[in-house]
Amino acid sequence: MDIYFFDLDKTLYAYDFRFRLPELSRLSGASQYRIAKSWWAAGLEARAEDGEWPTVDAYLNEFATVTGGKRLTLQQWASARALAMTRIDGSIAALRRAAELGAVSLLSNNPSPMAAALPLLAPDVAEILGPNVLISFMLKARKPDPEIFRLALAHYGAAPDDAFLADDSAANVLGARAAGLTAHQLLSPGAVPQTEALLRAIEDFAARPARGTS
Repeated sequence: MDIYFFDLDKTLYAYDFRFRLPELSRLSGASQYRIAKSWWAAGLEARAEDGEWPTVDAYLNEFATVTGGKRLTLQQWASARALAMTRIDGSIAALRRAAELGAVSLLSNNPSPMAAALPLLAPDVAEILGPNVLISFMLKARKPDPEIFRLALAHYGAAPDDAFLADDSAANVLGARAAGLTAHQLLSPGAVPQTEALLRAIEDFAARPARGTS
C-alpha cells in the first residue's frame, strides 16, 4: 500500500511565529527577547525536535529553566502555538484524498509537546491521521536529513517507491528524494498555497505505473 507523508507547519496549517512569541511571553512572564534568544536562537528548539527532552514534562521544565519564566502547562503551550496556526483548507482536502488512496502519516519537525497537543491544535488532521503521527523527536532525527525518511519508512514497513512526501521546504523535499521517496514542494507565492498542484501530484503518484511495468 502507498503511504503519504505530510508535513504540518506551512503545509497543512500556515504558521507564523510572530503570533506565538508574545503569548509565550505573556503566559510565562519572560520577555519576548529572552525567549527568542535563549531558546530559539540558541538552538534549543532544534535540539528538542531532535529528541532531547523527549517528554512533555522534560520539555516544559527545560523551557522554563532556560527562559527564566513560569513553567507552562501543556494547555498554555498549545494555546500560544494555536495563535500562530491557520488551517489550509486545500491541504486538508489533499490529506483526505490521500487517505482514500493509501495510508497517511504526519512527518513533522517538532518537539514532544506537539504529539500530545495535536488533537487540540489540529483536530481535523488528528482525526484523519488516527495513530499515524511521526514527529521528529520520536525518531531522534530531523528533516531534511535523509535518515528521518528511512526511519519513517521502516516504522511502517514501507518501500521508498511506495512513499510520497508533501512539504513546504525545498531542503526537506531534497532529503526525501535522496531517501528514494517521491516528494512535492507546496509553494505559496503571495502567501497563497498552491494546493491544487499538491492534489495533482498526489493523483499522479497514485496513478503511476506499477513497478516492473512500462
